[in-house]
Amino acid sequence: MHIAVLSLRLHLEGCASLKEKRHRVSGLRERFGRLPSVAVCESGDQDALQRSEWSFVVVGGTRSLVDRQVAEIERFIAESVDARASERSLDFL
Repeated sequence: MHIAVLSLRLHLEGCASLKEKRHRVSGLRERFGRLPSVAVCESGDQDALQRSEWSFVVVGGTRSLVDRQVAEIERFIAESVDARASERSLDFL
């Protein structure tokens, strides 16, 4: 069993309200929250308008499977979320 913890701090340029912030990052929970091998939550900066910290725990039978899922999370954020990852932390347990 392989476990990765990915933490990302996102910068939401020009975000003017918490409602707009939630709208811009809502796809993260919708996309990855229903996968059985991924747990996701907004883990910090909940009240900051232009920042949002997200944590993902990915579990898999092989390291390569976990690596692929982490890459998919980062790719989705880069391509589909109106935010830029400003900090990244990846730890394997």
